[in-house]
Amino acid sequence: MRRVELTAIGIVAAAGLAAGCASNSGPKSRSDIVMTPPACEDFAVEIYFESQSSALTSEARSVLKNAGAMAKGCQVNSVRVLGLADAVGAADANLALSKTRASVVTGALAKVGFRNVEIDVAAAGDSGSLTGSGESRPLRRRADVKIDLNGPQR
Repeated sequence: MRRVELTAIGIVAAAGLAAGCASNSGPKSRSDIVMTPPACEDFAVEIYFESQSSALTSEARSVLKNAGAMAKGCQVNSVRVLGLADAVGAADANLALSKTRASVVTGALAKVGFRNVEIDVAAAGDSGSLTGSGESRPLRRRADVKIDLNGPQR
């Protein structure tokens, strides 16, 4: 008798679960799906490079691809790219390297969706790359990208 009661309870519980799964509260057609408009909020990303290099890493490509996705469907007011370098090497070489980094990032931005956008490109070289005590800041091996958005595209 005890076994019959447990089996009956198991059947009732299974039926309840099945009924819960059957009642799908999701959209029944494509027209029921509500698309949330993009946030279109300004954002910034930093693209890091290896020492004395202007080649994009796989992580940098991923960051740029995500930036393109974040701006998709938005009006782009402006994009600013600033190339930077650390204090290793001669100042003129670091300025040239930071210009190349900014240029490489600008080209990559075009590939991820910023084709018809005017991009303000600048380079700072190694300016500001030393701490007050004279230590080099290795995290200056980067390009800073600032993207200003203004609502969904029309």
